Amino acid sequence: MQSGYNRTKSMSESPALEWKLVQRLQKADEDAYAELYDRYAGMLLGMIMRFVSEQSDAENLLQDCFVKIWRHIDTYDASKGRLSTWVMNIARNTAIDFTRSRAYQNPVKSLEQLEKGVPGPVQAALNVDAIGMRELLNKMPQGQQEMLYLAYFEGYTQQEIADRLQMPLGTVKARTRQALQALRRIFESS
Repeated sequence: MQSGYNRTKSMSESPALEWKLVQRLQKADEDAYAELYDRYAGMLLGMIMRFVSEQSDAENLLQDCFVKIWRHIDTYDASKGRLSTWVMNIARNTAIDFTRSRAYQNPVKSLEQLEKGVPGPVQAALNVDAIGMRELLNKMPQGQQEMLYLAYFEGYTQQEIADRLQMPLGTVKARTRQALQALRRIFESS
């Protein structure tokens, strides 16, 4: 991944120039986001790579960081520190959250991989196709399918789902409960 990041320029930049960039970012100026990416992508990728060994994971996390910056630029407070410090904290926290997630600690990426890796009778018990689970899930709205899939097939906690989908924890809990109730109704009517 190439980046136009220039460490010397960014570190010696005047607070006034930095503030002008922040103001442009807060106005959703796309050129400002391109400039931000050029300035900080290399530094942020380096930070993320300290926590995550896979280049593809690090690049995905880098994109997550820039999405978070885009969504939360209004929360940046220059009186609390430099823009570079703020974006580095976002990158560090994103990488730490990822390494703490079950998806990272248990790299089983799909239910099919799980089913293939379990021998004998246990595999039959896990085969959701054998009990028609996929068919039942397909009868549910997409959002409910996603909640159940992340929670029960991918092993995410409700907090991890909230972080991943950028939703309040209470919303995730309510939607998961609704999805389970809907699944129960579908199962009982089948």
